[in-house]
Amino acid sequence: MKPMLIIASALLALGVSTQAWAQLDLAKSKNCMACHAIDKKIVGPAYKDVAKKYAGQKDAEDKLTQKVLKGGSGVWGPVPMPANSQVTEAEARTLVKWVLSQK
Repeated sequence: MKPMLIIASALLALGVSTQAWAQLDLAKSKNCMACHAIDKKIVGPAYKDVAKKYAGQKDAEDKLTQKVLKGGSGVWGPVPMPANSQVTEAEARTLVKWVLSQK
C-alpha cells in the first residue's frame, strides 16, 4: 500500500477527514500556527474559541476572511493580528471555514 493511502486510511479510521488534514497543513504553511492553536491560546486565540465566538453569525466568514487578509486588533486583546500578504483570498476563506468548524 502506498504511504499516503495508509495515512489517509488511518486518519479516516480516527475520524479525521483528509480535507481537515489538508487545511491544517495550509494553516501551517501560511504560518498561522505560529500564533494560533486549535485548542489553546498562544499569541492569538484558540481556533475553538474563535469558532465559539462567531457561531451563528451570518457574516462571520466574510468578516474573518478580511481580518486574515488585512489584519486587525482589539477583539481578542491588545496584540494586533498582522496582515497576511502571503495568503490569497481563496486560501483565507478556506482557512476561515476550517477555523469556524472547530468546535
